[in-house]
Amino acid sequence: QVQLVESGGGLVQVGGSLRLSCAASGRTFSTYTVGWFRQAPGKEREFVAAISWSGGSTNYADSVKGRFTISRDNAKTTVYLQMNSLKPEDTAVYYCAGRTGARTTMTLYEYTYWGPGTQVTVSS
Repeated sequence: QVQLVESGGGLVQVGGSLRLSCAASGRTFSTYTVGWFRQAPGKEREFVAAISWSGGSTNYADSVKGRFTISRDNAKTTVYLQMNSLKPEDTAVYYCAGRTGARTTMTLYEYTYWGPGTQVTVSS
Protein backbone atom coordinates (compact mmCIF):
# COMPACT_ATOMS: atom_id res chain seq x y z
CA GLN A 1 0.00 0.00 0.00
CA VAL A 2 1.26 3.48 -0.88
CA GLN A 3 -0.16 6.79 0.31
CA LEU A 4 0.58 9.93 -1.68
CA VAL A 5 0.34 13.59 -0.66
CA GLU A 6 0.97 16.52 -3.01
CA SER A 7 2.31 19.93 -2.00
CA GLY A 8 3.78 23.04 -3.58
CA GLY A 9 0.77 24.39 -5.37
CA GLY A 10 -0.22 28.03 -5.27
CA LEU A 11 -0.83 31.21 -7.21
CA VAL A 12 1.78 32.29 -9.76
CA GLN A 13 1.89 34.79 -12.60
CA VAL A 14 2.17 33.88 -16.25
CA GLY A 15 5.72 32.87 -17.07
CA GLY A 16 6.49 31.94 -13.49
CA SER A 17 7.57 28.64 -11.97
CA LEU A 18 6.43 26.23 -9.31
CA ARG A 19 7.76 22.94 -8.04
CA LEU A 20 5.24 20.37 -6.92
CA SER A 21 6.18 17.53 -4.60
CA CYS A 22 4.53 14.16 -4.16
CA ALA A 23 5.52 12.58 -0.87
CA ALA A 24 4.89 8.87 -0.52
CA SER A 25 4.66 6.53 2.41
CA GLY A 26 5.22 2.83 2.08
CA ARG A 27 8.25 0.63 1.76
CA THR A 28 7.59 -0.29 -1.85
CA PHE A 29 7.54 3.25 -3.24
CA SER A 30 10.79 2.74 -5.10
CA THR A 31 9.13 0.02 -7.19
CA TYR A 32 6.27 2.24 -8.37
CA THR A 33 5.92 4.30 -11.50
CA VAL A 34 4.52 7.72 -10.56
CA GLY A 35 2.50 10.02 -12.74
CA TRP A 36 1.19 13.55 -12.49
CA PHE A 37 -2.29 14.37 -13.74
CA ARG A 38 -4.33 17.56 -13.66
CA GLN A 39 -7.96 18.53 -13.76
CA ALA A 40 -9.27 21.96 -14.64
CA PRO A 41 -12.82 23.04 -13.74
CA GLY A 42 -15.36 21.44 -16.05
CA LYS A 43 -12.74 19.27 -17.76
CA GLU A 44 -11.63 15.68 -17.52
CA ARG A 45 -8.52 14.70 -15.62
CA GLU A 46 -5.57 14.58 -18.01
CA PHE A 47 -2.08 13.16 -18.05
CA VAL A 48 0.84 15.52 -17.46
CA ALA A 49 3.99 13.45 -16.88
CA ALA A 50 5.22 10.13 -15.53
CA ILE A 51 8.48 8.62 -14.33
CA SER A 52 9.48 4.98 -13.95
CA TRP A 53 10.55 3.49 -10.65
CA SER A 54 14.24 3.91 -11.49
CA GLY A 55 13.85 7.37 -12.97
CA GLY A 56 15.32 6.08 -16.18
CA SER A 57 12.17 6.55 -18.22
CA THR A 58 9.94 9.61 -18.40
CA ASN A 59 6.91 10.57 -20.43
CA TYR A 60 5.27 13.95 -20.98
CA ALA A 61 2.09 15.31 -22.45
CA ASP A 62 2.75 17.38 -25.57
CA SER A 63 1.29 20.44 -23.87
CA VAL A 64 4.02 20.51 -21.21
CA LYS A 65 7.08 19.20 -23.07
CA GLY A 66 10.01 21.54 -22.71
CA ARG A 67 8.37 23.39 -19.79
CA PHE A 68 7.82 20.72 -17.13
CA THR A 69 10.33 18.25 -15.71
CA ILE A 70 9.51 15.22 -13.59
CA SER A 71 12.09 13.70 -11.27
CA ARG A 72 12.24 11.50 -8.21
CA ASP A 73 14.33 10.87 -5.14
CA ASN A 74 13.64 7.36 -3.92
CA ALA A 75 15.71 7.90 -0.78
CA LYS A 76 13.25 10.65 0.15
CA THR A 77 10.28 8.77 -1.34
CA THR A 78 9.35 11.93 -3.21
CA VAL A 79 8.55 12.74 -6.82
CA TYR A 80 8.83 16.29 -8.11
CA LEU A 81 7.25 18.22 -10.94
CA GLN A 82 9.18 21.34 -11.88
CA MET A 83 6.90 23.64 -13.85
CA ASN A 84 8.40 26.56 -15.76
CA SER A 85 6.97 29.11 -18.18
CA LEU A 86 3.53 28.61 -16.72
CA LYS A 87 0.47 29.56 -18.75
CA PRO A 88 -3.12 30.29 -17.70
CA GLU A 89 -4.16 26.98 -19.25
CA ASP A 90 -1.96 25.18 -16.72
CA THR A 91 -4.41 26.20 -14.00
CA ALA A 92 -5.82 23.03 -12.46
CA VAL A 93 -5.75 20.72 -9.49
CA TYR A 94 -2.65 18.58 -9.84
CA TYR A 95 -2.66 14.97 -8.65
CA CYS A 96 0.12 12.45 -8.32
CA ALA A 97 -0.63 8.79 -8.81
CA GLY A 98 1.25 5.53 -8.42
CA ARG A 99 1.18 2.19 -10.17
CA THR A 100 3.23 -0.99 -10.13
CA GLY A 101 5.32 -1.79 -13.18
CA ALA A 102 7.77 0.25 -15.20
CA ARG A 103 5.52 1.60 -17.96
CA THR A 104 5.11 5.36 -17.85
CA THR A 105 1.58 5.09 -19.13
CA MET A 106 -0.63 8.08 -19.84
CA THR A 107 -3.76 6.11 -19.03
CA LEU A 108 -5.49 7.34 -15.90
CA TYR A 109 -7.17 4.09 -14.89
CA GLU A 110 -3.87 2.20 -14.89
CA TYR A 111 -2.82 4.09 -11.77
CA THR A 112 -3.90 2.56 -8.49
CA TYR A 113 -2.99 5.08 -5.80
CA TRP A 114 -3.90 8.76 -5.83
CA GLY A 115 -3.16 11.80 -3.72
CA PRO A 116 -5.81 14.39 -2.76
CA GLY A 117 -4.40 17.01 -5.15
CA THR A 118 -2.92 20.50 -4.94
CA GLN A 119 -4.28 23.62 -6.63
CA VAL A 120 -2.16 25.51 -9.16
CA THR A 121 -3.46 28.84 -10.39
CA VAL A 122 -1.69 30.84 -13.08
CA SER A 123 -2.84 34.45 -13.31
CA SER A 124 -2.53 36.59 -16.42
